[in-house]
Order: sequence, then structure tokens, then C-alpha cells
Amino acid sequence: MDFMPSMYGHWNYGNGMNGRTDYGKNPFVINIHGATMGNHTYRTALWTGEYLQLTVMSLHPGEDIGLEMHPNVDQFLRIEQGQGIIQMGNSKDNLNMQWVVFDDSAIIIPAGTWHNLINIRNVPLKLYSIYAPPNHPYGTVHPTKQDAMMHEH
Repeated sequence: MDFMPSMYGHWNYGNGMNGRTDYGKNPFVINIHGATMGNHTYRTALWTGEYLQLTVMSLHPGEDIGLEMHPNVDQFLRIEQGQGIIQMGNSKDNLNMQWVVFDDSAIIIPAGTWHNLINIRNVPLKLYSIYAPPNHPYGTVHPTKQDAMMHEH
């Protein structure tokens, strides 16, 4: 078996991957911890395929993702840095499940579950998210939460 040098070995954290943000539908290998820690946007899609999407996110101190529900999308979150509170429930008025999450926490949000993640510390909450199927358009980059809200409404 031949091993090829990584095309993605030189992640330019501040400006995306050499000017490219979404490597969807191509085979892809990345240091996900480094990519997540180096991300300074609210949300950036790294890979969008037909059945799956990988995004990195950074929440400022006190910021949250906002109460939301994806009717046909399962979601996986992994916290790389920081501490937060994840709330979940079967309706937006009944978030009866709540956990404190921190470095190395994995969170599974089934389709149809209302949820919110809140950064409760004074450092950015760094995480990555896997959506199945994809939840955002190919190439999505939301520098701030306000940008994300404008594009979603």
C-alpha cells in the first residue's frame, strides 16, 4: 500500500484551508482537534457529502447556539475546549434534560429533539458537529452567530 502525503497537512487556521472551506464529496483526512481549536468562526463547514456533514464551531463566552430542532437530522457534537450546558427535550417548552459538558464530551441529539448549547465559561467553547444528513448548504461559513441567523431566516 502506498501512502500519499497529506494535501491537508498545512491547515491555515485563520483563513480556512488554503482558501477552501468545504472538501465535501472528496476523501478527507484532517486533524480534527487542531481544526476545531484553530477555528474562530461561529460555524464553518469542512465537509459536506450526500449523507453527512462536518462543521467546526466556536461560541464566545456567554453565547449559545439558540434553541433549535432538526426534524430530519441526527446530530453529534464533541466539545474540544470549554464548558457548557446542553439542554434537550421533546418540545421547546419542555427542555427536561440538561447536562454540563466540557472537554472531550460527546453529545448525541436525535432528529426531532429540541436543544440548545450555552457556553458558561470565559473562554471560547470549541466544538465540532456532525449532521446526518447535512443541515447547512455546501461551503457554509458563518463568521458570527448573527451571520448564521441572517442566513437561516
